[in-house]
Amino acid sequence: MFPNYVNICYICSMVITEISTGKKHKVEIVPVENSDFKTLGKDRYFFDWKTEKEYEVFKLQIIGSTEALGLVSMERIPSEWRVHIRLLTVSVENKGKGKKYDGIAGNLMAFTAKIAVRDYAEFACLSLRPKTEIAQHYIEKYNMTPTGLTLSIMVPEILELINSYDHD
Repeated sequence: MFPNYVNICYICSMVITEISTGKKHKVEIVPVENSDFKTLGKDRYFFDWKTEKEYEVFKLQIIGSTEALGLVSMERIPSEWRVHIRLLTVSVENKGKGKKYDGIAGNLMAFTAKIAVRDYAEFACLSLRPKTEIAQHYIEKYNMTPTGLTLSIMVPEILELINSYDHD
């Protein structure tokens, strides 16, 4: 699907936690197929994901399920040794205080961070441009640093992010 396609483990030691029970569920992060885009509506995933078709788009799902619990669209910027998260979201039932599962966004960020490290090694950078109201959340939870209009994370913090979510 993509010319320099990700060659890392999709089924990793990543888990999400079911809030009501504390049960851990193994997850996989897989490419979104063209046929998936018709089910990725704004009502459940907050954005028009069809506009992201020309980028690398991945979905997080519990192993054995095909239901997308979270989505990420990313763009590689080799001239800056950077992977930029264009969009990242969790499904509507996994947002806020009443969410069903915890760890979806963090796993998606760790996954894109692994791609950055694989592609750019010690120069790896992961960036995103958050909505103003959640910028502080990314700074506090993921140790990101304001860099102009974006937030970024680099080595060694990028490795800490990966190790927090993926224990491969």
